[in-house]
Amino acid sequence: MGTIELLMQGFAVALSPESIMFALIGAILGTLIGALPGLGPANGVAILIPLAFSLGLSPTSSLILLTSVYAGAMYGGRISSILLNIPGDEPAMMTCLDGYPMAVKGKAAEALATSAIASFIGSFIATIGLVILAPILAKFALKFGPAEYFALFALAFATLGGITGKNQFKTLIAAALGLMIATVGIDISSGVQRFTYNSLHLFEGIDFLIAIVGLFAISELFFFLEQHAGDGLKQVALNKLKLTAKDILFVLPASLRGALLGFVSGVLPGAGASLGSFVSYTLEKKVSDTGEFGKGDPRGVAAPEAGNNGAASGALVPMLTLGVPGSGTTAVLLAMLISLNVNPGPMLFQQSPDLVWGVIAALFVGNLVLLLLNIPMVGVFVKLLSIPPKYLMPIVTLIASVGIFSITGSAIDLYFMVGFGIMGYVLRKVEIPLVPVILGMLLGPEMEKNLRHALVLSDGDWTVLWSSGLSIGLWVVALAGLILPMVFGKVLRSKMKRSKDSSAA
Repeated sequence: MGTIELLMQGFAVALSPESIMFALIGAILGTLIGALPGLGPANGVAILIPLAFSLGLSPTSSLILLTSVYAGAMYGGRISSILLNIPGDEPAMMTCLDGYPMAVKGKAAEALATSAIASFIGSFIATIGLVILAPILAKFALKFGPAEYFALFALAFATLGGITGKNQFKTLIAAALGLMIATVGIDISSGVQRFTYNSLHLFEGIDFLIAIVGLFAISELFFFLEQHAGDGLKQVALNKLKLTAKDILFVLPASLRGALLGFVSGVLPGAGASLGSFVSYTLEKKVSDTGEFGKGDPRGVAAPEAGNNGAASGALVPMLTLGVPGSGTTAVLLAMLISLNVNPGPMLFQQSPDLVWGVIAALFVGNLVLLLLNIPMVGVFVKLLSIPPKYLMPIVTLIASVGIFSITGSAIDLYFMVGFGIMGYVLRKVEIPLVPVILGMLLGPEMEKNLRHALVLSDGDWTVLWSSGLSIGLWVVALAGLILPMVFGKVLRSKMKRSKDSSAA
C-alpha cells in the first residue's frame, strides 16, 4: 500500500470524534503549559503522561494527546518570549530578539499572530517532510542487525548534548547515570539480581515514568519555590489585532525558509529545535536584513518560530523510524510508547500502521486546531501569565502525583518520584542535563540486549561491532557528534548570546 493510501487511512483515525477531542484538549493544555516560562514541552508531556495512563487511553489516543501537547507547547512558548522577554524554553530564545521590541512598540498582538502563523507553516511543512522521509528511513533501518543497532544507540548518546550543548562531558555523565539506573533489577538473561538489595520493589527495575515525572515535573516545582515570588509576572499590554494579508505575505518567505531549516535540524541527531531556531533567524537576517532586525522586524519573529516548530516535528522522524529520540520531548514520548508495549522502530510501520499514520495525520489536524485557537484565544492564554506560580505549581504537582499513584497503586513509588525530583533539582543546579538520564534508562536495556546478541552471533568477537560498512558509518557519525560540539559549540553559543545581548542593548 502506498504512502498516500496509508495517510488517508491515518486521516480516518485522526478525524474521528475521539481523536479530534484529544487533539483539541492537547493543543489547549500544551499552549497553556508552553506559555509558562521555564516549563516547556518536555515538562508538559511528562506531567500529562500519568493522566493519559490513568484514563486508560489506547496507544493511538495517548500519542495523539501528547503530540498535541508537544505542538501546543511549542506554540505557547512564544507568548512569554514576546510579552515578557522571557523565553518559554530555549528554542524560543531567538523569538525574544524581535518579538519583545514589537510588543514594546504596541504590536504585541501582531507579533503573537505572526508567530502563530509561522509556527503553523513550520509544523505543516515539517509534517509533510515526516510523511515523505519516515517510510524511507524505516525501510533502510530494516537492514540493521544487532551490531548496527548498538552503534546507533552509541550515536544517540554521543550526540545528546547537541551542537548547542554547554558541556559534552556533563552530558556523558548524565547518560552514564541513566545507564546505571537501567541495570537495576533482575537480569533477563541470567536471572541474577542487580543492585536490588533484596528489595521486592526493585526486582522489576525502576519505572522510567516515575523517573520522568520526578526529574521533570517535581524538580520544576523545587525551582519555582526557589526562584519565583508569589506575585504574577508583569507583561506588555495586548493591543487589538491589526494583521493584514499584506503582513502575512511579507513574512511568508521567512517562514518557508525557517520551516525547511528547522525540519533538517530536527532530523539530524543532536541538532534540535534550538539550532533550528538560531540558524533560521541568522539566515533570515543575512538574506533580508534592512537594519530593523533586533528592533521589531516581524520576519525576526517568523523565521525562528517556523524553525523551532519545524524541528519539533522533524524530531519525530528518528523516534518513530529508529526508536531513537531526536529531542528531549520525543525521549519522553518514547518512554510513554515503551510503557504501552509499543516499540518504535522500523517494524512499527508494518506492525502498527494505524497508530503511526493516525498520529501523523493528527499532526496535520492538531496544527490546524492550534492555528484556529491561537489567534482568537490568545488573550485567554496571555491571562495565564498573570496567575501567581504559588497557585499553579501545586496543581501541577497534584496532577503528577495522582497520575503516578493511579498507574502503580503504590505509595512507595511516590517516594521514588520525590527522590527523582530531588535528584533532578541537584543535577540541574550543577548544570547536568536531565534528558540523557532518561535516554540512558530507555535505551540501556535495548543497548545491552543488542550487544549481547551481537557477541553471541560472533562467538565473542568484539570486532563484530564495527565489521560492516553501515556500523562503521554510524561510529564515524557518533565520533563526529561527540567531537564537533567541542570544536564549534562554544562559537555557536557565543554567537547566540551576542545576538540576544545586542538586541537587549
